[in-house]
Amino acid sequence: MATCFLSTFLCLLRKTKVGIVRGMEKKNVVYMLCCGDGSLYTGWTNNIEKRLAAHQAGKGGKYTRSRLPVQLVYLEECASKQEAMRREWQIKQLSREEKLILTQNQGRQR
Repeated sequence: MATCFLSTFLCLLRKTKVGIVRGMEKKNVVYMLCCGDGSLYTGWTNNIEKRLAAHQAGKGGKYTRSRLPVQLVYLEECASKQEAMRREWQIKQLSREEKLILTQNQGRQR
C-alpha cells in the first residue's frame, strides 16, 4: 500500500523536482530517493545534480546500484556539511512510515 502511495506521490512531484534541483548544485543537502523496488535511500551531498546522475548511472551508493531506477522524493537544504550529515543520520533513524510522512509534508509545502 505504501508503494502505491509513493508511486502516485512521485508522479505528482516529477514536474516540480526538476525546478527544485536547479540552483542547488553546490549546496549541502540531504535527499531521499525512492528505489525501483519501492525502498527508500537517504544520503547527503554538496552537488545534488551530480549525485543524482551518479545514482541513475549505477555509480552512486552500493545500495541503489541494484535497485534502479531511483527517483528523488525529498530534498532539504542544510547550512553546512556537518548539519547535512547530522540530518541524514536523523532521517535514517525514522521508520519507513515516518519517512513517507516527511516526503508528503515537503510536497505540501511546495
